Amino acid sequence: MKSPVVKRSIVIAGHKTSVSLEDAFWEALKEIASGRRLTLSDLVATIDSARTQGNLSSAIRLFVLDYYRGVATAARTQAAGERMPAASPPVA
Repeated sequence: MKSPVVKRSIVIAGHKTSVSLEDAFWEALKEIASGRRLTLSDLVATIDSARTQGNLSSAIRLFVLDYYRGVATAARTQAAGERMPAASPPVA
């Protein structure tokens, strides 16, 4: 059985490195980079420079998870705000 984790090469900060990621995380990472108008290499370099422990593959997975948790939280907050009745103007 083929492993769902694929080793991919990427150049960050001028050196070639590899990360092992599932297709879903790789695609999500590319979408985030595109949405931020960054190259994939630039986004991975940012993730790499911010990590304090663990390997780069894990740091990328956690970054993607955190990103989409933030998106979900924003969507819930917006939906809750839309359900709130409009405030009445103060009576003078």
